[in-house]
Amino acid sequence: MAYNFNNAIIRKLNKSIQNGLSSKNLHPQYKIVINEHSNYIKAIKEAGLKINLLEPLEKYPDSIFVEDPALIYKSNIIILNPFDQTRNGEKDIIKEEIKHLFDNILLVENGFVEGGDILNLNNHFIIGLSNRTNKEGAENLSNILKKLGATVDVCMTPDNILHFKSECSVIDDDVILVSYKMAKLDYLKSNYDLIELPIGEEGASNSLRINDKLLLPDGFIRAEEILSKKYNIIKVKVNEIAKVDAGLSCMSLRW
Repeated sequence: MAYNFNNAIIRKLNKSIQNGLSSKNLHPQYKIVINEHSNYIKAIKEAGLKINLLEPLEKYPDSIFVEDPALIYKSNIIILNPFDQTRNGEKDIIKEEIKHLFDNILLVENGFVEGGDILNLNNHFIIGLSNRTNKEGAENLSNILKKLGATVDVCMTPDNILHFKSECSVIDDDVILVSYKMAKLDYLKSNYDLIELPIGEEGASNSLRINDKLLLPDGFIRAEEILSKKYNIIKVKVNEIAKVDAGLSCMSLRW
């Protein structure tokens, strides 16, 4: 199952997070993010995962978002190629930090692709083209994944959504939680069962299913009402982290 995990990789918080990339030109307060990040780690542990903590990288403001420079599939780590130059150097560092945890290291060397644009459902991957992931990067990653035995589809991320997973997440076998914008994608409508969240609760669509728990961003009342009927919810506050366009999935790598 796409949500059964034993381990996670999380990076310790860096003070430079206040200078992270933000589509709204916002700057999170470090002291508040400390608390949010700490609670995130507690939630990951509560979901049953062993955590491998990486040291902070002050040179890279967005480096706590470890999902973007790397992708885990089976016993392989695929090092991706982040688009923004303030993030691109992260891939070389994380490669050295986590290579001992996996059997093989593979690299996307051409084009740009970030983990926030990759949705994984068991042995199938959806890669969303966005401002951070281009066609060349998606094709190169697709070739790697197919050689490892996976299937891949590439589709467009709707306009004004940073990453494909900014407004969708896998919460059950073939069930995807989506915002109203993502619900309009013909590819998703045709292939998966969708749970669409109300307008105004787009931030909750980047939730994180781990084993029998569903980590849900705190503060989204309707989303909690809808999802708590079936899922064992752990609410995690990410209001401050969200100022740099981040959500629950991007702060860890899970396998």
